Amino acid sequence: MSINYDFGDLEAFLAVKETGSFHKAADKLNLSQSAITRRIRKLENALDSQLFVRTTRDVKPTLAAKRLQARAEAMLQDARETSEAMRDESVAFAHQRNALITIAVIPTILGRLVLPALRRFREEGHAARVRILDLATNEVAEAVAEGEADFGVASIPELEATTRFEPLLEERIVVALQEDHPLADCSDIDWASLKELSLILPARGKGNRLLIDEAMARARLQIAWSFEAERTTTSLEMVQKGLGAALVPESAIAGTHVKGVPLRDARLLRSIGILRRTAHVETASVEAFVQLVRQSAV
Repeated sequence: MSINYDFGDLEAFLAVKETGSFHKAADKLNLSQSAITRRIRKLENALDSQLFVRTTRDVKPTLAAKRLQARAEAMLQDARETSEAMRDESVAFAHQRNALITIAVIPTILGRLVLPALRRFREEGHAARVRILDLATNEVAEAVAEGEADFGVASIPELEATTRFEPLLEERIVVALQEDHPLADCSDIDWASLKELSLILPARGKGNRLLIDEAMARARLQIAWSFEAERTTTSLEMVQKGLGAALVPESAIAGTHVKGVPLRDARLLRSIGILRRTAHVETASVEAFVQLVRQSAV
C-alpha cells in the first residue's frame, strides 16, 4: 500500500482543524489558501474520506477528521523528534521533555489514580504535555489497541490480542443514597432491600452493569429497575434529586453529597488497572507516568 500524502498535508489538516478556517490556516502556515485547499484535497483522496464540510459561514470537521487528529499529531511529533535527534542530542533531549502523553481513562477513576499521578509528575519536573481522554471502558480498550492512547486506566475489559492488563486494585460497587435516606446509616444493604427502592442502574453493555447482572444472577434475584443511565455522574445527579438509589463504583461518590453503602455481596468488585499494548516500547515520560499511577493505587 503506497502512502500518497506527506507531513505538509498533515500540517495543513491540523491547521484547518485548529483554526476552523482555510484562510486562517493559510495565514498560520504562510501559504496561499489555494495551497491549503490542494493539500486537504490530496489528503482526503489518499484516505478516501471527507475531512471537512465547508459552508458559507464556517468549516466543520467530520468524524473522520476527529479520528485523524490524534494520529496526525503523533506522526508529526515523531517526525519532529527524529529530526531533532538527528541534528543534536542535546536538542533532542530538550524536545523529549516536551513530548505528548495520551492517557485514556474511565471518568470514575480519574480522581482516584490519574490526577494524583499527574500532580506528582509535575512536581518531579516532567514537562511532557498530557492529553486525557475520558471514555467508557470499551472505548479505553479501543483507544489503547489502536494506538490513540499511550496507555489506559480502566476496569478490566475484553482484552484484544495486542493489549495486556495490569491489575492495580479492586473496587466495590455500592448503593448510592441521599444522605438523609433511611438506609444511609446502615453498615451494608442486602439484595432483598433493593426491591423496595427505585433503582438506577448503568446502561446495558457497560462493564459495571455486567458485574451487577452477574451478581444478581448468583443471588437468584430478579430486581426491577426504574432507570438506566449511560454515565455514573448522571446516576449520582438523579440520586441527589431524590429519584432513587444507584449502584455505582465506590470511588465515584467522592466529593458528592450522597452516601455510599456497601452491598452484602463481597464478590461485587471491579478490577481496576493499567491497559497497555503488547510488544510496544514506551518513552521515558510514559514509563514515569505509569509508575506514578501504580503508586497512586497503593
